[in-house]
Amino acid sequence: MNSVPEAYLGVWRRTLLRTSSGVEDRTTRVLWLQTASAHADLRLPDPLPMTIAERTRQSGFAGLTHVKGDRCQWHRLIDFHPDSGTDAGTMHFVSADEVHETGLDGSYLEIWNRLPESTGPTQAVWLETVDQPQRQGCLLMAGDCFIFVADRPCAVEKGVPLLDQITGLGADPAELMLGCEFSFGRIAGASMPWEITLSSLPGRTGRCLLLEPPASDLDQWPSEQLAGLGGYPPANGWQRAPLPQLNMSVQENAP
Repeated sequence: MNSVPEAYLGVWRRTLLRTSSGVEDRTTRVLWLQTASAHADLRLPDPLPMTIAERTRQSGFAGLTHVKGDRCQWHRLIDFHPDSGTDAGTMHFVSADEVHETGLDGSYLEIWNRLPESTGPTQAVWLETVDQPQRQGCLLMAGDCFIFVADRPCAVEKGVPLLDQITGLGADPAELMLGCEFSFGRIAGASMPWEITLSSLPGRTGRCLLLEPPASDLDQWPSEQLAGLGGYPPANGWQRAPLPQLNMSVQENAP
């Protein structure tokens, strides 16, 4: 898989969504962290959703990115909403820190601005559960920013809206169904190291991703430091996994 061009690297905040029908959104909190291979994207309505039903309006996804010319495609491997497919758009860099994304069919425009604190080296670690049932996760860094992603600890049914799947469930099963974690934060620039400042799990905001993180690159973190990450860590922990590979013939033919 080709490395993502350097111009894309960092954390991008969406400042505008405008659809071809004239709908505009300037309030949803949208952050996209891009490394040389992997991405993570978190989208939270404003005001932040709190009830179980409101939280189904959140979204987030993570996976691999492929850029060819001015076309960028985000292949979703972990998704807050089941079976939502892939994204692809045409990218126009207005400046080094502003990029405009338009739908391939012209149905939308998104304006993205890069966070200054996200400039610098990027890193990505892909994670998987030690035992079954299989879950995936990742920890991505860009400059002073990070996003931790972990798939939910229970199975969901593909092709069925998330709200429909949690309707009628008790509070605990519904929480597990909503337990797909996307947590964004700052490594050193918040009130404490590795503080989570936005999360799809409301109880995670304001907490540390890791209380005593190593002062080293992610690929040098001890396995025990990675094993217990997240609000719903696997019973036997996370372990490093090879970065997934995409079928490029599928990518070339994707819409």
